[in-house]
Amino acid sequence: MYQADENRYEKMDYNRCGISGLKLPAVSLGLWHNFGDTSPFENMRQLCFTAFDNGITHFDLANNYGPKPGSAEKNFGRIIKEDLGKYRDELIISTKAGYDMWEGPYGNWGSRKYLLASLDQSLKRLGLDYVDIFYHHRMDPDTPLEETMGALAQAVTSGKALYAGISNYDGKTLEKAAAILEELHCPFIINQNRYSILDRSIEENGLKETAQKLGKGIIAFSPLAQGLLSDRYLNGIPDGSRVKTDGRFLNSDDITDKRIGQIKKLAELASKRGQTLARMALAWVLRDGVVTSVLIGASKTSQILDNIGAAKNTSFTKEELKEIDEISSAVCL
Repeated sequence: MYQADENRYEKMDYNRCGISGLKLPAVSLGLWHNFGDTSPFENMRQLCFTAFDNGITHFDLANNYGPKPGSAEKNFGRIIKEDLGKYRDELIISTKAGYDMWEGPYGNWGSRKYLLASLDQSLKRLGLDYVDIFYHHRMDPDTPLEETMGALAQAVTSGKALYAGISNYDGKTLEKAAAILEELHCPFIINQNRYSILDRSIEENGLKETAQKLGKGIIAFSPLAQGLLSDRYLNGIPDGSRVKTDGRFLNSDDITDKRIGQIKKLAELASKRGQTLARMALAWVLRDGVVTSVLIGASKTSQILDNIGAAKNTSFTKEELKEIDEISSAVCL
């Protein structure tokens, strides 16, 4: 029977999510990869135990995480039932809807029908009465924003979610969504977006600046650029890597000689700072306090243990930041 480490909260820093009352761990665990039906269940359990034993209280899911879609929620639901359920009030569990989930015209995008039906399905797979955060997973170019935001507000009003969030939005649409949700008195507190040294899109599309202006939190996914910002690919593509076993989100064409050269330069800078490349990459995302938490994925418990140290050194000199910008902006084709 699993018993959590009594000193777990001493091992993690917690940041307030925007101007809300909710605090998130500086490092959260994402279940995008390694929690589907193709992964060993015992490894999933150990990843969750290691995370929680080290103060990671936030576990992030979506309806389509797998493979197959829904399997990550189902597997995590089993872990809650068998092991983590007694700690439910110490956990932040989030899920999302917005990508293709089931056949027919009602299983995708941002309609009220889809979002609320998907949330009911997610709660059933998780074995929960509510999730802490429910996100719309991506902008919908066809459904009125008022309808989508109204569905998020209804999810909260019904008690099936405590907070609302949006994911993969840009700054302009974030501002419109926030205004609608404020009028509906819905506690919208967080944005989930891709952000890393190698992907600055939230700086370019206004999301980061707008979130800070509105007092909304940001949680960054893919802060290690699918593992590129680690020592995993410094010497080529290893056996058992995601490139060889999956290839949907990172493939061999992404790992060019120039890209590896770029990563090696970043690793050299990280070494000078006394950090692994992964820790420096995570610390960079957290450097200015605008990002509340970084979402890490892990296939091994050792990766979690390495990554949680990132929050202990998030200060960079102007010279270091300039060098990171120069390295990351180099063309890598």
